[in-house]
Amino acid sequence: MLVLELKNIVKSVGDRCLFKIDDLKVYSKDRIGIVGSNGVGKTTLLKIMAGLMQPDEGKVALYRSPSYSDQLDGSHGQEDSMNSGIAQQFQAGMQYHETMSGGEKTRYRLALAFSKGTAFLLADEPTANLDIKGTELVQKKLREFQGAFVIVSHDRELLDMVCTSIWEIQEGEIKVYTGNYRQYLVEKEVKKAQQAREYENYLADKKKLEAGAADRRQQAVTMRKTPSRMGNSEARLHKMGNQKAKANLDKAVKAMETRMSQLEIKDKPKSNPKVVFHLVNTDDVYSKMVLRAEGISKVFDNRRLYEQVEFSIGSGYKVALIGDNGCGKTTLMNMILLGAEGIYIAPKVRFGYFSQAIDGLKPDQSILANVMADSIYDENFVRSLLAQLLFRRDDVYKKAAVLSGGERTRVALAQIMVSKANVLLLDEPTNYLDLPSLAALGVVLAEYKGTIVFASHDRNFINSIATHLLLFDSGRLRLFSGNYKDYLQYKKQKVDSAKEERLLLEHRLAEVLSKLSVGKDRSSIEQLDKEYRELLEKLK
Repeated sequence: MLVLELKNIVKSVGDRCLFKIDDLKVYSKDRIGIVGSNGVGKTTLLKIMAGLMQPDEGKVALYRSPSYSDQLDGSHGQEDSMNSGIAQQFQAGMQYHETMSGGEKTRYRLALAFSKGTAFLLADEPTANLDIKGTELVQKKLREFQGAFVIVSHDRELLDMVCTSIWEIQEGEIKVYTGNYRQYLVEKEVKKAQQAREYENYLADKKKLEAGAADRRQQAVTMRKTPSRMGNSEARLHKMGNQKAKANLDKAVKAMETRMSQLEIKDKPKSNPKVVFHLVNTDDVYSKMVLRAEGISKVFDNRRLYEQVEFSIGSGYKVALIGDNGCGKTTLMNMILLGAEGIYIAPKVRFGYFSQAIDGLKPDQSILANVMADSIYDENFVRSLLAQLLFRRDDVYKKAAVLSGGERTRVALAQIMVSKANVLLLDEPTNYLDLPSLAALGVVLAEYKGTIVFASHDRNFINSIATHLLLFDSGRLRLFSGNYKDYLQYKKQKVDSAKEERLLLEHRLAEVLSKLSVGKDRSSIEQLDKEYRELLEKLK
C-alpha cells in the first residue's frame, strides 16, 4: 500500500539546489534510512515528507498522516498526545521542560512520536544524545514497528539493524539502495569500482585513438614534403604519386576522430571533500593537576545526582564521562565551567566549551560572524579554517539559524578552535556529525596534547580518544584509568573472579552440609553451623 509519493520535487536554499526528485515512493512496509553529508538536505527532505515544509516545485502526496520526531526543536505543547505506557518505556516525563538533559529531550520526543499510533513514522537523528540503553530501546521499537518509517541517522549500527533500504543524497540527487547500511556501502563500492574501470577504459580508448590520429597526421605531413634533391618535374610526379596514400591517411584520421566523438564519455569517480579539524594549545597550563573536585554534591529537581564525590584530572588526561541519561554529566560540566564550590581549577586554565544543545551560536548572525566573535586570529585565517570545515566562499555568510545539526556542530567546534582555550569541555560533540566528520574529529582529539573532558555515548569514539573514564553510578563518581574497552575487560575479570569465588563457596557449603548431616560431636556441630551461616552470608 502506498504511503507517500514525491513527484518532480525541487528544493533550493538561496541560489543552491539542494536536491531534485523525479519520483520516489514509500510503501506501508518500507524501512528507509536517509544518509548523506552534513548540509545536503536530509532534514529538509524529512520535513517536506512530513508536510512541515513546502518544496519549490513538485507534488507531495501523503496517503497516511505521519508521526514526526524532530532533530533539534522541542516537541512541547503536545502533552495531551502522550501515552503514559510508552512514556514509561522510554523513561520520559509526561511534560516537556527545558531543564531536561539532551538524552531526556530525545526520549520525550520519541515517546510523543510513538504515542500517536500512526502507521507512518518520520524520525530525525532518533538516537542523538541517547545512552546505550536508550539506543537499544530505539532499535527494538523500530524493529517491532508495524508501519513504514523513514529515519535520518549517522548511527551505522541503527541503520544496519532496522533498515531495508537506504536513500543517499549526494550532489542534489537521491539514489536508492536496497538493503541495510552495510549492504549499501558494499554496493556503493562496487559501483564506484565499476565507474573507475569504465573511466580508465574510456581514457585508454581515447588516448589510443588520439595517438593513432596524431601518427597518421604526421605521416601525411611527411608525405607532403618534397625531398630537396628532386627537381621540379620529379617533385610534381612525387606529389601526384602520393595523392592516393594521402587520401587514405586523411580518411583514417577522420575515421578516428569520428570514433572519438562517438565514444561514450565516462565521468571520473568523485570523492567527497573531507572535513579537516585543527586544535592547537595556545599555551600550557603549567600544572600537573588541571582540576580536582572535593566533596561536591548536587541536587537537581529534588533528585540527588551525586553526594560528596571526589576526583582529580591531571594535565593531558582525556576523560570520558560515562553514565545513563539524566545522571548529571552536563550538570557536572557546567559546575566545572563555573568553578562551583568544591571544584578547584589550575590558574592558567581557559576552557573551550561545546554544549550538546549547540546553543552558543547566535542564530541571526552568519557563520563567519559567529566564529570571529571571540577569535584570536584574523579573518583570513578564520575563512581558511572554515573552508577546511567545508564552509567555502559565500557559505560563510549563511545564518546559523538555517544550518543543519551537523553544520551547527562544525561551527561550534570552529569557535573553540580559534579561541584561547587550552582545556576542552565537550558535551556530546559527535551528535549530528556525518561519519567522515566524526572520524576526522576523533583523529584530531586523539592527537591533541591538552586536557579534554567529554561526554559521549559513542563507544568507538570513546575508545579512540579516552585515557580515563569518569563513571557515574548511583550518585557516586569513580575515575578509571583506561578507555571503555579496558573498562569492559576489567568488569569481565571482576565477574569471572566473583563466579570463581562463588563456586568455591558453594562447594565448601556442600561439604559443611554433608558433615552436619553425620555429625555427632556437639562442639563440632556448633562450629560447622557457625561456618554454614557465614558461608550463606558471603553468598548473599
